Amino acid sequence: MGARVEKASGGPAGPEEIRTRFEEEDLRPHEWGNGPAYEYGWHSHSYHKVLYCLSGSIVFHTNQEDLELEPGDRMEVDPGTEHAATVGPDGVKCMEAAR
Repeated sequence: MGARVEKASGGPAGPEEIRTRFEEEDLRPHEWGNGPAYEYGWHSHSYHKVLYCLSGSIVFHTNQEDLELEPGDRMEVDPGTEHAATVGPDGVKCMEAAR
């Protein structure tokens, strides 16, 4: 179990390009966002989570490390992985789907 981040290369992709990436993987994403410094408490999911940061930033905390996401970065979280998150100073907007 764990979480991993793939940093954006060549600059951040736009929302339509990211939505296309999800569709190519047969995933149905939804968008969400939060204001600056919002905190998510420790939790886990029963599904495999795939997430892209669209704007702003967010740090996901795991038992192993902190993973910072910025626009265009992709994160995958395995089922059962405990994590929390802290939104960056400019808020965050993400797109995610369950696998």
